[in-house]
Amino acid sequence: MTNKLYCFGESGNAYKAALTMELAGVAWEPVFVDFFNGGARSPEFLALNPMGEVPVLVTDTQTLSQSGVIQMWVTEQTGRFGGRNAAEAREVLRWMFWDNHKMSGQAGALRFLMNFLPEDKRPAEAIGWLSGRVQAALATLERVLQGRDWLVGDGPTTADLACCGYLYYPEPFGFDRADWPAIAAWLDRIAALPGWKHPYDLMPGSPADRA
Repeated sequence: MTNKLYCFGESGNAYKAALTMELAGVAWEPVFVDFFNGGARSPEFLALNPMGEVPVLVTDTQTLSQSGVIQMWVTEQTGRFGGRNAAEAREVLRWMFWDNHKMSGQAGALRFLMNFLPEDKRPAEAIGWLSGRVQAALATLERVLQGRDWLVGDGPTTADLACCGYLYYPEPFGFDRADWPAIAAWLDRIAALPGWKHPYDLMPGSPADRA
């Protein structure tokens, strides 16, 4: 059985899982979830993942949800991207937790509010508050990446593949590469890895499809 990833192109969290599998050489195929028309809230999908979220990975033996869990599964299956020793593995997890709370958790919500809600329903106060949080997270990432190539150790890990999840998307949410040179160079290094693809090329579904 081919591993099936339930996903859609606009989801940065799904992109983290898809990109990690792609770069690690794990065989997988996407299953499109029509999120914007309620696909993640259907009885069929909720039976698959009661959290009502993508990504969901279905293997021949188990069903996994949450991008970080799927990334950890990839490391378990392939030995890739988990750090070279126990200390690095803990550091990878530290960055993955930080990403979920500080980077993706804020950037994903901000991008959604700024781009995927009708203009008359975009909450200005929430957008302003989230914008400040995202800028603070970007400042942290920029500071740490100055003078180093990767977040943990001497090569890419799931720390990098988690924290970059929303930063390749073209929709505006307050991130301009020109303002963050260390982040920009890091994103270029990730994009140079064999097998890298843009989220809209790696998974089905994009704003152009719904235009």
